[in-house]
Amino acid sequence: MTRARLTVLCSVVLAACGISSSTSSDLRTTGGVLQVVAAENFWGSIASQIGGTHVRVVSIITNPDTDPHDYEPTATDARSLASAQLVVENGIGYDPWVKKFLAADSGNATLLSVGDVLGLADGANPHRWYNPTDVQTVIGQLVRDFQKLDPAERAYFATRQMQFNSTALATYRTTLAAIRAKFGGTKVGASESIFAMLAPALGLDLITPPSFLKAISEGSDVSAGDKQTIDDQIKRHEIKIYVYNSQNVTPDVQAQLTEVKRRHIPYATITETLVPANATYQEWQTTQLLGIEAALARAAGS
Repeated sequence: MTRARLTVLCSVVLAACGISSSTSSDLRTTGGVLQVVAAENFWGSIASQIGGTHVRVVSIITNPDTDPHDYEPTATDARSLASAQLVVENGIGYDPWVKKFLAADSGNATLLSVGDVLGLADGANPHRWYNPTDVQTVIGQLVRDFQKLDPAERAYFATRQMQFNSTALATYRTTLAAIRAKFGGTKVGASESIFAMLAPALGLDLITPPSFLKAISEGSDVSAGDKQTIDDQIKRHEIKIYVYNSQNVTPDVQAQLTEVKRRHIPYATITETLVPANATYQEWQTTQLLGIEAALARAAGS
């Protein structure tokens, strides 16, 4: 969507709602609830759990089949963004339409850009919600933003953060640690760069060429050399398991997966966004971790 179209859309929505964009950042629902819009539901799930009853979170991308790179906001999305006090975007080139919309609007919403928080520019691996350390950094920024927007509830948000880390993420963290302790050092393969964010936290040795992982993630051409390297890794059983994004199965990935199955190499799936769409961040991530753990156990014969 062009900036001109975004500007028109924003103006129409604001006029239809009877909202002045200059005062949109002051809007609250009854009871003083902060209005939060997350570009993607994985960040929206975390924001909702940290904010508790003092925030209302609307996630724009919830359909697992939606590509954030190509997404164009609807009038409903524009209405939500125009009335938000806090907007959470992933950044790093993943959801560029967010900043385009906010630039077309003259509102004063606080923007939490994950890429900016982490000091990452476009071109870096954008899948930071798969990196446990980065997730903690974003949680810290969420809490600070909530506290700044609603200073009377500073203690509430701090307590929610502590509870989320100690209770909600407990099984997720123990599963990470269990995989790292039992299977650390295992050579694995993957279909794209999402898993490059998680493999180090699991202590796994991801040997798929990084250039291939990035190309599949970005939808660009992969080199013949990378294809040959991966074919050899599979043929020689150099990788013990194969992890692929089931929401982005290109012909190259399908060919690899077919060969992995033919060679009886265990495999596991991961996804770009929450599956099912109504799962919490930690439920989704833990389920995927258990699938990876099961594949590693099969590979080890245990």
